[in-house]
Amino acid sequence: MALLTCENLSFAYENQLVIDNLSFEVKSGDYLCIVGENGTGKTTLMKGLLGLKKQVKGEIRTGEGLRASQIGYLPQQTVAQRDFPASVMEVVLSGCLNSRGFSPVYSREDKKKARDMMELLGIWEKRKECFRDLSGGYRQRVLLARALCATSKLLLLDEPTTGLDPVAVSDFYEMVEHLNKKHGITVIMVSHDIKEAVRQADHILHLTEEDFFFGTTEQYLDSNMGKDFLGGYEDVE
Repeated sequence: MALLTCENLSFAYENQLVIDNLSFEVKSGDYLCIVGENGTGKTTLMKGLLGLKKQVKGEIRTGEGLRASQIGYLPQQTVAQRDFPASVMEVVLSGCLNSRGFSPVYSREDKKKARDMMELLGIWEKRKECFRDLSGGYRQRVLLARALCATSKLLLLDEPTTGLDPVAVSDFYEMVEHLNKKHGITVIMVSHDIKEAVRQADHILHLTEEDFFFGTTEQYLDSNMGKDFLGGYEDVE
């Protein structure tokens, strides 16, 4: 059974249909990149998968016992996020909120998980620093650790490398690949970087204003849509 199944989905944005009759599925352990030009509904789809936006029609089903509270989400960085006046530890721990129920206090297990995620991403030594004082690359590590506190199954990333310098971008992609390949976390990433998308992901969902492609990266590279969109990128394989 698939971890996530989307069947005949349609979404509208400002009363305009941006996604129509979209179907695809994601299995446990997959690494799916969602690509396409601006305005094709990538972020709208991501909000739909999170239950933050209702589809016009179609169905989203989860399997393997996946619940909405078990989905980790890393949104696009905003000015408000960058200026958040909290410590690294406080930001990461907040990823445990969905699993706490009505408890007003973080449990020992919450704190251990936060530490484990920070150590995994190399930010434990920065736990007492203020989030807004960090570099863009470290802020993304903190937000990724926060997302991981909410999930052991599915991680959704929306343009996570926007605004990062090339070194930070490379480090981020390496971390995500490690989480997927070594820790078995299923990844769905919206990305504007098609070269890295086809290098990193094993499945591609390419949205256009009129159509879509869904399949393995190898199938995408052989497709007309993939060849047209990749253009002069000769070194993507």
